[in-house]
Amino acid sequence: MFDFSGKTVLVTGGAQGIGKETVKGVVAGGGHAVILDINEEVGKATAAEVGNCSFYKIDLGSSENIRAVMAQVLADFDRVDVLINVGGVISKAPFEEISDAEWERTLRINLTGTFTTCSAIYPYFKEKKGGRIVNVSSVAGKIGGGLLGTAAYASSKAGVNGLTKAIAKEGGKYGISCNAVCPSFTMTSMTRTLAEDAEKSAKVIGMIPLGRAAQPVEIAQMILFFASDAASFVNGEIGDCDGGIVLD
Repeated sequence: MFDFSGKTVLVTGGAQGIGKETVKGVVAGGGHAVILDINEEVGKATAAEVGNCSFYKIDLGSSENIRAVMAQVLADFDRVDVLINVGGVISKAPFEEISDAEWERTLRINLTGTFTTCSAIYPYFKEKKGGRIVNVSSVAGKIGGGLLGTAAYASSKAGVNGLTKAIAKEGGKYGISCNAVCPSFTMTSMTRTLAEDAEKSAKVIGMIPLGRAAQPVEIAQMILFFASDAASFVNGEIGDCDGGIVLD
């Protein structure tokens, strides 16, 4: 358990999966979690289930909507301490089958959406003389994709890794830290189609030295570490939580 006593933590994609486990960890640590998600029904249900949560509907594919929602959240709370970007989409098409529309959508949500949430809160953190940002990336961004997230997805997550380092480098002097977590195959609703394909699932698991997929709560533990004061001197780290795939 990491200590979030008295802190307000924003979690995009917090309605389910890795995001939900992150929200639960924030609340268990004494913090107030703000769930930012496009799925209003599930997001409100998660907020009610976990307790000490607020919910705001957000569309990570719309920079205009992101900035409006982020402005509203910052106006509604006396203080915001942490932004955690979990929300995103998968792109499974092989490179030669990726349409312009799929490429644009994947980059718009995964990379531009992450840029916009960070951009929207950066001046606030700068004024408050500190804040923590954690971006959820993927091992795909380091190894060029895999059976689930291919070229468009890998490119979007490689961009998130570069963005994370740039924010860390520029924000450090203002007390703003920015780190990223790179999961591998994790059992979530987003990966259900792969999990149901025994052959593909076996191939992916065969790449993982630990020999199994991750549970969402395992990824959440690294996210929560980066989001907490326990990581007070960690900045610009692209941390692998992948069962040993990357080994860097």
